[in-house]
Amino acid sequence: MTLEQLRIFLAVAEHLHFTRAAAALYITQPAVSAAIQALERRYGIPLFHRLGRRVELTEAGRWLQEQGQRILSQVQQLEQGLQDLSNLQVGELHLGSSLTIGNYWLPYRLSTYKQCYPGIQVRCTLGNTEAICEGVLRGDFDLGLVEGVIRAADQPHLTQQIIAWDRLSIVVGQKHPWYTRAEVSIPELVETDWVMREAGSGTQQRFEAALTQWGIPIECLSVSLRVQSGEMIKALVSQGSAAAAISEMMIQNEIRLGDLREVPLATGSDALQRPFLLLKHRQRYSSRAAQAFEQLVDPSFRP
Repeated sequence: MTLEQLRIFLAVAEHLHFTRAAAALYITQPAVSAAIQALERRYGIPLFHRLGRRVELTEAGRWLQEQGQRILSQVQQLEQGLQDLSNLQVGELHLGSSLTIGNYWLPYRLSTYKQCYPGIQVRCTLGNTEAICEGVLRGDFDLGLVEGVIRAADQPHLTQQIIAWDRLSIVVGQKHPWYTRAEVSIPELVETDWVMREAGSGTQQRFEAALTQWGIPIECLSVSLRVQSGEMIKALVSQGSAAAAISEMMIQNEIRLGDLREVPLATGSDALQRPFLLLKHRQRYSSRAAQAFEQLVDPSFRP
């Protein structure tokens, strides 16, 4: 049984007249008769009593009318749901974001997105760059937002788009001798203790890349602690005598209050610049909700 046959049957059941049903459906009366006859032949049971020029439902016809109306109603709901998805009235968006982006850059964009598309349910998971890349590859996230380097093995499967730029700041607290320095040279970076993010963090990747550019092996630094939270790094550095490299987005308030001070480097600060990347799987279908988010964060997009 096709949906078209079911619609024709329900129209005849409503009007109890083949010609009126045909007029309501904007098809010919022979097409209506052929559809009903095909159903009756297929299942070997009459659906209507033919009483001259009018018809009445048989017991089987009444049962089919009841069930058919329910089925057609569900089909209409499905069609409306697909239409709503297409028009961004409903849907879901699953994002994976690295910690710096998720805590400092993303909230304003998510708020704007929800204002534009209030019917879209957004779920955002935070993790380091490696974890977010793995989630996009598995299909856990529609889109990923990271500030780290994508592993070479993953790059063929992921598209990368630069959506913003960030810069790492080397910071110290009031107890550190660099707090009052007018300038610190690159070679002096090996003369202090450091608090660092864990391996796999985009912040750590960028800092290690900068050290390589400056000719300083990471092994030459004295790392006193490795933690998984930028907030913890800020607290440890502000209260202790170690240095850290951290996103300038995260320290604006602490700099203003004087709890932290950015160390002015004599040279090489350009090495601390890094892009924010939007990731998606090259082969997975991109939903309308995901496409709308891509447009919102694309710096080149103009509505």
